[in-house]
Amino acid sequence: MNTAPRYKKPVSVLVVIHSPELQILLLERAAHPGYWQSVTGSQEDGEELIQTALREVAEETGIQATKETLCDWRQQQDYEIFPEWRHRYAPGVTRNTEHVYSLQVPSTQAVRLVPGEHRDYCWLDLHAAAARCFSWSNRDAILALPTRLGR
Repeated sequence: MNTAPRYKKPVSVLVVIHSPELQILLLERAAHPGYWQSVTGSQEDGEELIQTALREVAEETGIQATKETLCDWRQQQDYEIFPEWRHRYAPGVTRNTEHVYSLQVPSTQAVRLVPGEHRDYCWLDLHAAAARCFSWSNRDAILALPTRLGR
């Protein structure tokens, strides 16, 4: 039996979910009230990044996206992992590479939250959503959305 700790890979996805009117879905972290973000999650062994994005969207919201509906921005950013979350990674790992995606849904909708992971959700206009995010990379992705959509 393998009892070695299972660490998260320092490779993740960020998925900005939005309506055609650019209402942005944000989720509030359960362990950190006031920390709002888009869908995020770490890549698991053997997964392609698009599979990670699809899995995380389904797990965190209940929304069933497809490879055809998910938009891969082919953009990544490297950032320092917050010290309070480093215990999830192998010793000495301090940086993460995040890959950005977006998903347009037909309209704002109720989502299914995972108890223990997120405590609330909201749909906000682009600028209000960007201002509410605790993460600079999430804020920047939201603000880049109109350009990505050719608006």
